[in-house]
Amino acid sequence: MSDPGGPLPPAIFHGTVDQIRARHSSVKWRFHPADVVPVWVAEMDAEPCRPAVDAAARALADGDLGYGWYPPLIDAFRDFAERAWGWRPRAAGTVVVADVMTGIAELIHALTPPGGAVVISPPVYDSFFGFVASTRRRLVTAPLDPRHRLDLDALDVAFREAGRDAMYLLCNPHNPTGTVHAPDELAALAALADRHGVTVVSDEIHAPLVHDGAVFTPYLAVAGAERGITVTSASKSWNLAGLRAALVIAGADAGPAVAELHEVVRHGAQHVAILAQTAAYRDGGPWLAAAHAELERNRALLTALLADHLPRVRVTPAQATYLAWLDCRDAGLGDDPAAVFLTRGRVALSSGLMYDPAAGHGFARFNYATSPDVIREAVARMARAAG
Repeated sequence: MSDPGGPLPPAIFHGTVDQIRARHSSVKWRFHPADVVPVWVAEMDAEPCRPAVDAAARALADGDLGYGWYPPLIDAFRDFAERAWGWRPRAAGTVVVADVMTGIAELIHALTPPGGAVVISPPVYDSFFGFVASTRRRLVTAPLDPRHRLDLDALDVAFREAGRDAMYLLCNPHNPTGTVHAPDELAALAALADRHGVTVVSDEIHAPLVHDGAVFTPYLAVAGAERGITVTSASKSWNLAGLRAALVIAGADAGPAVAELHEVVRHGAQHVAILAQTAAYRDGGPWLAAAHAELERNRALLTALLADHLPRVRVTPAQATYLAWLDCRDAGLGDDPAAVFLTRGRVALSSGLMYDPAAGHGFARFNYATSPDVIREAVARMARAAG
């Protein structure tokens, strides 16, 4: 967790369903009809981080709307990472790209051969599946173990199948399970990847959202990960998804690999986004601390409400993110409980099948980065839908 850095602001998550809908026009609130309560896509229903807003507003007011200048963002992230995790990434070999998944797609193109393989560990962020398909690479899976942790035996088999020059997309922390990978797990992964000639690319977009009692470890901070690459952004933790920019960070021995990214790839980050994310990393500590405290309360509220009203729906123990992975297999809701909740209850969750088409039956993902009123309404509707 980042340092608070000052007094905490007022409540960040507040409002009824109608009040939040009136002030939000993003895909989360507009994709479904107006009678649906949305707790699906990973956007926050939050009051904004004021330093980020001020930076963006100042640029708009001043007409500072040219192409992005990214060195300040790199410096701000390095300072933040050192404060938050005791890790100071190298400036050399760090570049700015449009967003995390665009950066990952470009790395796939640059570092794996046409028709080569990319390994992922489901249940995992659904866009991993789509971007592997979009790059015309072969998908190989190494599922998490029953405790939702990295399965080194499965990874060994998958890396062997994928072949040398393959890539492994690590989700760190893991979405949707909320797993925070331990240093020994990451070190073992690095050794295994090195043995098989596999490049590890770590998506660390949720890293600042680790719960109390858990400790985030950057992949590049562990011994043996020097060939790895991290891709990250302030977009999830400070709710800046509409202001697109991300960092690609090379491990100590991965500079030549990141240099394979064509220079034009670095043109995609928006100038206003760079300014806003720089301000978030530098001055957004109080906002992040307040959001973290409220998210802890929201998680406890969701868990209690489900225990009272839907006891056969279990919340997977998590260490990070604002996303709850719900095990609905004993609730009699079929393979896709999210579809049942939407049809019968008019509440939109994300389907577990998106994160694991092979074994996601009976699961759904609930985004609790919203107001307590919305959480209560969503669970009440879910309970009615389940009968």
